[in-house]
Amino acid sequence: MGPHPAVAAIRLAVRRVLHDILTDIPVSPDTPRARPPAPLVLVACSGGADSMALASALAFEAPRLGIRAGGVTVDHGLQPGSDLRAEEVVLRLRELGLEPAESVAVTVGRGGGPEAAARDARYAALDAAAVRHEAAAVLLGHTRDDQAETVLLGLARGSGIRSLSGMAAVSGADGRYRRPFLRLDRQTARKACMVQSLPVWDDPHNADPAYTRSRLRHEGLPALEKALGKGVVEALARTAQLSRDDADALDTWAGQAEASVRDATGLLECAKLYALPPAVRRRILRRAAIEAGAPAGSLFARHIEEVDRLITGWRGQGVINLPGKVVAQRQGGRLVIRQG
Repeated sequence: MGPHPAVAAIRLAVRRVLHDILTDIPVSPDTPRARPPAPLVLVACSGGADSMALASALAFEAPRLGIRAGGVTVDHGLQPGSDLRAEEVVLRLRELGLEPAESVAVTVGRGGGPEAAARDARYAALDAAAVRHEAAAVLLGHTRDDQAETVLLGLARGSGIRSLSGMAAVSGADGRYRRPFLRLDRQTARKACMVQSLPVWDDPHNADPAYTRSRLRHEGLPALEKALGKGVVEALARTAQLSRDDADALDTWAGQAEASVRDATGLLECAKLYALPPAVRRRILRRAAIEAGAPAGSLFARHIEEVDRLITGWRGQGVINLPGKVVAQRQGGRLVIRQG
């Protein structure tokens, strides 16, 4: 008799990602037939149902593919006893057979709000752990439900199609982060933990209405399902993939078009920018602003719209101030974006 359907589902999702990781590992041209050392794949584990299910699936599948499996838990220090909980998670990872298994304490700043600050600190710690252990990849336990929430948050910000594309299955430096569960719902992960008798920790922050994502999870999405019927989560996740495909295509178009709208000195020519489709033009403007020093996370659609008006609605406007002390202005038919 095979494993429970929920366990089979999480293992299959992880197996597919591990195959992709092995395929992506470069082979040395000097010794193409030499057997490379077993790569290490880490799982980021909070102790919650999603990441514990992921850790269990990694522990099961990795040895069968000649992959070493380890785990990292990040102690944000935001709740009393968080250090003890982190130690418990490390113990559970080791009981699953993951090695190395470690806890990393971080200091959460205040920039961008508590959720964004915690996320930035967490990813910085995971990046450092991946480099320290020379890991081929880090697995993250985001589910289809998380993807739906991310799409709705992007919609609320009005940040454009890229924001609606949600989380990528592969992201980070050199494709470091992999999300095997984006096609699985949260309930499947929790069921997999239950049938395997895996203890899980439910973070009280996930139910705290002070946090936007928590309100969306417990109030917003249920209200949408009540109004529109079941299937909202699946539809939003599907929207994310379609939006990502479109956004990738537009990004490629913008990258190819950018050289054609710059003059010999590298400045952007307003007339040539005007001739481009708005979606392509605004991508070029955003990229130019980031290259000038504007932080990508602080650069919103309204900023780019103001710069775009220097091209499409020129009435002698003055300097446009952007995040990161970057300014944009029109001079002699050219668009100048630079540090102010």
